[in-house]
Amino acid sequence: MKNIYMPGILAMATVVVASNILVQFLLGDWLTWGAFTYPIAFLITDVMNRTYGIAAARRIVLAGFIVGIICSLIGTQIMLQGDGYTFPAVTIRVAIGSGLAFLIAQLLDVQIFDKLRSGTWWRAPLASTIIGSALDTILFFGIAFSTIFNWVDTTNTPDWAQSTIPLLGIGAELPLWMSLALADWLVKLTLAVVALVPFRLLVQYLVVNPAKTH
Repeated sequence: MKNIYMPGILAMATVVVASNILVQFLLGDWLTWGAFTYPIAFLITDVMNRTYGIAAARRIVLAGFIVGIICSLIGTQIMLQGDGYTFPAVTIRVAIGSGLAFLIAQLLDVQIFDKLRSGTWWRAPLASTIIGSALDTILFFGIAFSTIFNWVDTTNTPDWAQSTIPLLGIGAELPLWMSLALADWLVKLTLAVVALVPFRLLVQYLVVNPAKTH
């Protein structure tokens, strides 16, 4: 694989592994720390897509997926201490949910971006990220925290995420993970807009300073 892809692969793998860990730690009532790291994955994919094309973007996604899954599975064997009990740094459900959501949503992002690449510069990254992140949120939080998938790992049932509360504190009584998912997606929407600035700058930099392939 060409050296020009390595920065994208390493960045993607880092984002996936970090997000798998951080998504298990709450920030306030409705957010997890992972909400602020995972959207970077869409930025990486879109920059690679714009700079090197759809084939390169797909390679980055697949390579990042493989490396991320391997690292996440290693994380399932690392035990952390908290409140008098031990728990894995990455649970099996989080690893599976993250992997599937990442692969499907990122490939969708790549496809949408490619269809819109000839339009206004901001339309492709914004539309692909919004749609891809919506699918990613649904798949990840559903697999990682809903009761439907409790059979996947009966030793680490996420009871805390399945407790019933008003949606975002004001809506209908629903499992906590749904509030986390909604808040997570709202953050992704905000970051999708904010990420247009580094997207533009990174693309311009890579075009002017193409990476060496040897």
